[in-house]
Amino acid sequence: MDILSVVLRELRFESAGYRWLELGSPFRVSFEQAGLRGVHVIARGRCELAFSDGTVQPLAAGDLVILPRGDSHVLRSDGTDMLTPVVSGFDLAMRTPGNRLRAGGPGTDTVVVCGAFVVGEPAHPALRGLPRTIHVPAAGGGTASWLAPFIDALGAEAFNGGPGSELVMARLSDALLARALRHVSDTIDQPGWLLGLRDPYVAAALNAMHTDLAQPWTVAGLARTVGLSRAAFAARFTDQVGEPVIRYLGALRMQRARTLLRDQRATVATVAAQVGYRSDVAFAAAFKREVGSSPGTYRRSPTR
Repeated sequence: MDILSVVLRELRFESAGYRWLELGSPFRVSFEQAGLRGVHVIARGRCELAFSDGTVQPLAAGDLVILPRGDSHVLRSDGTDMLTPVVSGFDLAMRTPGNRLRAGGPGTDTVVVCGAFVVGEPAHPALRGLPRTIHVPAAGGGTASWLAPFIDALGAEAFNGGPGSELVMARLSDALLARALRHVSDTIDQPGWLLGLRDPYVAAALNAMHTDLAQPWTVAGLARTVGLSRAAFAARFTDQVGEPVIRYLGALRMQRARTLLRDQRATVATVAAQVGYRSDVAFAAAFKREVGSSPGTYRRSPTR
C-alpha cells in the first residue's frame, strides 16, 4: 500500500481557495484565520515569513512553503519595521472581488500565489508529527521542475479562471500538497510521521496499522510483523516518529472511531471492532478517556 496516499485520504485535506497576491514594498500581510492552513508560492521577488515567536524565514522566487499546522504568520518585505501597517490576508480576500489581490506600497515587488486548505481530521496523529513549515526551496536559482507547472496552472486559474475554476484550483492544491510532502519526506530530519516513512521497519508498522486497524495490534505484534524484537522496534519507532508506538496507535484508533461514529448506521459495537477492540465496553471507556464523552454522546453532538 502507498501509506502516504492512505494517510492523506484519512486527513481529508480540502482546498479553501487560492489568490494571486501582488505586493509593493513595504508590506506586512497577516494570516491568522483559525482552521486555515497556508500555502505560499513565491512567483516573483522575495519576502520574509515571520512568526510571533520571532522566527523569520527568508523566501525568494521559486520557493514553496506550506504551513500544515495552521500557525499564524506574516508575510513581509525584507527589513520591514513594526510601523508598517499589517493587513489581514483573510479580510483582504473577503473584501476584494476576484482572485487578484493587492497590498503594500506602490508598484509590485513581490508576487505570491497564496492558498489555504482545511483538514477534515485535525486530531489525526500523523498531523501532529508534521513540521511547522514544509519548505521547498527554489532549485538552482529557479523553481523546482515539478513545481513550475503547478504555479503556471494556479496562476492561469487566478487570472483567467472560468466556470469550475474553484474546483480546478482545489484539485491542483490537493496534488501540490501531496507532491510537496513526498518531496520533503526524502530530506527531512525532524522526528515525525514523515521521517518514519523513510525507515523500512517503521514504515511497515505504519502501513500495518493504517490499512488493518481492526487487528488487535500490540507493540509485540507489530514488532513481529516488521521482523524486529519488541524492544528494538519500540525504541526505533519512538526515535523516528517522536512518540511511542502505543500512543500513536491509540490516537489513530480514536481518530478512526470519530470518523466511523459520524455514520449513524454503524453501531458502537461495530465501530469498536473496526478499530481493534474486542469489547465495546473497553472501547467506550477508552473513547471517553481520550475524547471526553461517550461514543453515543459524541455521535449526537452537533459539533462533532
